[in-house]
Amino acid sequence: MSKYVIGLDYGTLSGRAVIIDVSNGDELAEAVYDYGNAVIDEKLPGTDICLEPDWALQDPADYLAVLRSTIPAVLEKSNISANDVIGLGIDFTACTMIPTKNDGTPLCFLEEWKDNPHAWVKLWKHHAAQPEANKINEIAEKNDYEFLSRYGGKISSEWFFPKALQIINEAPEVYEAAERLMEAADWVIWQLTGDERRNACTAGYKAMWSKREGYPPKEYFKLLDPRMENIVEEKMSSDIYPIGSKAGVLTPETAKMIGLQQGTAVAVASVDAHVAVPAATVTGTGQMVIIMGTSNCHMICGTEEKLVPGICGYVEDGILPGLIGYEAGQSCVGDHFMWFVENCVPSSYQEAAKEAKQSIHEYLTEKASQLKPGQSGLIALDWWNGNRSVLVDVDLTGLIVGMTLATQPEEIYRALLEATAYGTRMIIETFENENVPVNDIVAAGGLPGRNPFLMQIYADVTGREIKVIRTTQSGAVGSGIMGAVAAGSTSGGYDTIKAASDAMAGLRDVVYKPNKKAKLVYDALYKEYSLLHDYFGRGENDVMKRLKKISTEAK
Repeated sequence: MSKYVIGLDYGTLSGRAVIIDVSNGDELAEAVYDYGNAVIDEKLPGTDICLEPDWALQDPADYLAVLRSTIPAVLEKSNISANDVIGLGIDFTACTMIPTKNDGTPLCFLEEWKDNPHAWVKLWKHHAAQPEANKINEIAEKNDYEFLSRYGGKISSEWFFPKALQIINEAPEVYEAAERLMEAADWVIWQLTGDERRNACTAGYKAMWSKREGYPPKEYFKLLDPRMENIVEEKMSSDIYPIGSKAGVLTPETAKMIGLQQGTAVAVASVDAHVAVPAATVTGTGQMVIIMGTSNCHMICGTEEKLVPGICGYVEDGILPGLIGYEAGQSCVGDHFMWFVENCVPSSYQEAAKEAKQSIHEYLTEKASQLKPGQSGLIALDWWNGNRSVLVDVDLTGLIVGMTLATQPEEIYRALLEATAYGTRMIIETFENENVPVNDIVAAGGLPGRNPFLMQIYADVTGREIKVIRTTQSGAVGSGIMGAVAAGSTSGGYDTIKAASDAMAGLRDVVYKPNKKAKLVYDALYKEYSLLHDYFGRGENDVMKRLKKISTEAK
C-alpha cells in the first residue's frame, strides 16, 4: 500500500500544504491559507498603534490557522487516509523570531503584551534592527571574533541577534518577560510535538551557531549588552538538531486538531530555501540552487570552508549532511516587479492587458520580450529592499539610469528583470573568485515556472545553462522529503536525504541555454552595473543613505 507525507511551506504571505506520494514524489493535492494579518508593517492588528519605518511583524495565530486549515484540506482533496500518512515536515522564512513564555505561549497572545510591537513575531524582512546589526558587526570585528568571517564579514539586520538586541534596547520589559526567544519554525514544531527542537539550519545561518563551536561566547554577548550575556542559557538552547532528523511525533491534541494520526513522525524544521535543495535533485557539490520568488536565495555546497565576502553564511551540514552549505541572496526580486506594476503602469496598459485576457505581468513581459538586449538604454540596481549579498546593506535603495521622455513601461520592466539577473551574476562571480565552483544551476520557486522570458534573461546574463525544478512547490516538497526521512524506511520512508531525493525529486524537460549574441550585449551592460554597484554600494557615494535619513527625519 502506498505511503504519503505532508510538506508544509510557511511563506511571507501564506502557508501551503502538499501531500506527496513517498514512492515517486507525485503531488496529490495542495491547499493554501492566506494569513489573516499578512505582513504587519503599518499598525498592530485591532489598534491604532503605528509602526516605525522598516518594521515587519506577523501574527503567530496565522501559523496555527495554516495547520488547522491546510492539512485537513489536502487529506480531503486527495482522498488519502490519515493512516497512510507516515511523516510531516515544515519549512519557514527566516529569521522569523517569536518571543514566548516557557510553555510556548506567544507574548502577543497575552493581554498585558498585545499592544507592544516587540511582543509580536519579527518577520524575516523586519529591517528596523540595522543599528543593532551595526553594533554586532563592529564589536565582533574590533575584538577579532572569527565567527564573523563565516558570514561574509557582516551580520544582517534580518537575523536573530540584531532582533533580540533591538528588543533589549527599545523594550527591555518585553525581553525580560520573554522566557524563550526562538525561530517561528521551531515554535511550530513545538506546537506539533510538544517538544522544543531547534534546527541546525536556522541556528547556523541566522543565529551565528556552528556545529564545532556552538554560539559565540557569552563574553561577546556581554560586550553587546550586559543583559544579553546569558541569552543562550536563559532564553534559547544549545541543543541543536540536524536536518533530516526526527523532532518527535504528533501529540494526541495536535493530531486531532489537524486530522492526522497520533504518533505520526515530524521532522526537524528547516529554512524554506534550504530545504528546496534536495527537492531540486541536488545532493552534492558544485550545483547552485536559486529559489526565485519575492526574493532570491542562492545555495551551493562544497567540501571545504571558504571565506566568501558578503554571503549570508556557510554552515557545516546546514543544507546537506557531510557538506559545507553556502547561502547568498537578493532581498528584492518578485517584490521588485510587483512594486512596478502596482505603482508605475498607466491605465492604458492595464486596460490592454485586460482586453488580451492577460495579467499585467504577462502583458508587460510580452512587450518587453520584443525588445533587444540593450535597446532601452536603461540599467537598474536591484536594491528596492536593500542589498543582501554581496554588500549586506539594507540601507541601499533602488536606481534606474538612462530614462528619457521616450522611455516606455515595458523598457523599465525589462530593466528591472535584468537587474535581478545582474545581481545573481555578481553573487556567482563572488563565489567563484573564492574557489567555490558553480558548475550547474537549478532554478526553483514561483518565478521559473511562470516566466520563461525571465529565465532566458538569467541564462544570457550569467552565461550558464539553467535547469528548472519539476515542482512549483519546492519548499513543501523539500519539507515532505524531510518528513519521509524522519519516518524512516521501517515506516515506508527513507533513511537518508539522498535516497529520498532520488525517489521524490525531479526536473522539468526544459533547459535555458545562453544566447551568445545576447550574452555579448549583457557582458557590456554588466560592466556598467558593476560600476554603479560599487560606486553607490561600497561607500564612494552614500547618497542613498543620506536621502533615506532625510526622508525619515521629515516624517
